[in-house]
Amino acid sequence: MEGTGPSKSSEHEKYRSPLVSRYASPEMASNFGELKKFSTWRLLWTYLAEAEKKVGLENVTITEEQIAAMKAHVGDIDFERAALEEKRVRHDVMAHVHTFAACCPIAAPIIHLGATSAYVGDNTDLIVMRDGFNILLPKLARCIQRLAIFAEEYKNLPCLAYTHLQPAQLTTVGKRACVWIQDLLMDIRNLETARNNLRFRGVKGTTGTQASFLALFQGNHEKVEELDRLVTEMAGFKTNFLICGQTYSRKVDVDCLNTLASLGASVHKICTDIRLLASFKELEEPFEKDQIGSSAMPYKRNPMRSERCCALARHLMCLVQDPLMTASVQWMERTLDDSANRRVCLAEAFLTADIVLSTLQNISEGIVVYRKVIEKRVQQELPFMATEDIIIAMVNAGGNRQECHEQIRVLSQEAGLVVKQEGRENDLVARLKKSAYFEPIHHCLDELLEPEKFIGRAPRQVTKFIEEEVKVGIKTYTDKMDVKSELDL
Repeated sequence: MEGTGPSKSSEHEKYRSPLVSRYASPEMASNFGELKKFSTWRLLWTYLAEAEKKVGLENVTITEEQIAAMKAHVGDIDFERAALEEKRVRHDVMAHVHTFAACCPIAAPIIHLGATSAYVGDNTDLIVMRDGFNILLPKLARCIQRLAIFAEEYKNLPCLAYTHLQPAQLTTVGKRACVWIQDLLMDIRNLETARNNLRFRGVKGTTGTQASFLALFQGNHEKVEELDRLVTEMAGFKTNFLICGQTYSRKVDVDCLNTLASLGASVHKICTDIRLLASFKELEEPFEKDQIGSSAMPYKRNPMRSERCCALARHLMCLVQDPLMTASVQWMERTLDDSANRRVCLAEAFLTADIVLSTLQNISEGIVVYRKVIEKRVQQELPFMATEDIIIAMVNAGGNRQECHEQIRVLSQEAGLVVKQEGRENDLVARLKKSAYFEPIHHCLDELLEPEKFIGRAPRQVTKFIEEEVKVGIKTYTDKMDVKSELDL
């Protein structure tokens, strides 16, 4: 009965984000976890104290013992105490200032000296996003490398190409994979650019004027600039924002999530292609021996990995709307309506991108190709595609181009009706071989219809692309290629 008394809630009674509980890697989940966040706050307070001591304060003494005490307690966070402090003071940063000070009371007087909440909040977000990109980039490189191996293996295998999802001319299985890879190479460049463009907020004070630090250093502008430079360097950034309000510009979040949304679009396109080709039975994603495709239809082998990628990629593409709207309503130097929104969208974007890439890598490591099905589908359409070559062969044998065109048009229409209305195989070649008109080329019809003659330069394009663009694009990640993607399906 409801309301009869207190009950202990188990972990299974609470909502947990599937992005963490079901999908994302422990590495990315930890990157956006509470321990990483608040230990980074403590690191930033330590950097600030170290830099203030090094630059030299007039009226405040910072000792090596204080800094050593801060360093010793970066990771041992009493989350229960912090929660109680936040309930008391209604301020998350000050709650953690008090909690940190309780660990190292000797350093209490100099923790957060001259800083504002955005010093730890914004700078931590920038560090976490930088580290998030560093987790994603090797995963993306592995996806590209696995697909490149696949492309090389199947660069010579002719298959139907499609425009408007209707049979067009031929391509090869490997060449199509290179179309996927090319998008991912754009993504790896975009992710590297977004990461490299991240600048530290640094030590800027409440409204970005550095007034508190100027007062702390007795009006010495050079010392304030040196402090900003030192802390930026300690945090692992090459540059910081020279201008900001209370926070760094929220357009930074737009750029980062737009880059991830673009990656989502690439993966969605790749996995949609795989789902369509699986429907045609031309290829399949990996399928476990005991995996069940459907509870009602035992024969089914659903492309569930690709479906997962598409589902999560849609979420990833949508998330960029949050920072776009947030950036547009940051009144004057800052409004706090960004905070709750950013807690959700920044973490979710990186967590979603993480599992999308892990899943795509898993797919890329085990794509199954059904050559006979591909060959059959090619043969169903190739006679129609070869009509121009047949006309040219007839002209070379002394025929009239216009008369030949009419003859083959009639036979093609008849063969098309057999396929569409009777559901039988394309018999255009048989009709050509029975036609007295086409007798001059009967001896070379089979040679004219070899699929390899209709794939153009596809195999060479694949080889050149892999050599000149793929290997160069992922060279930075050579030592991180051996990690396999194991999914908990």
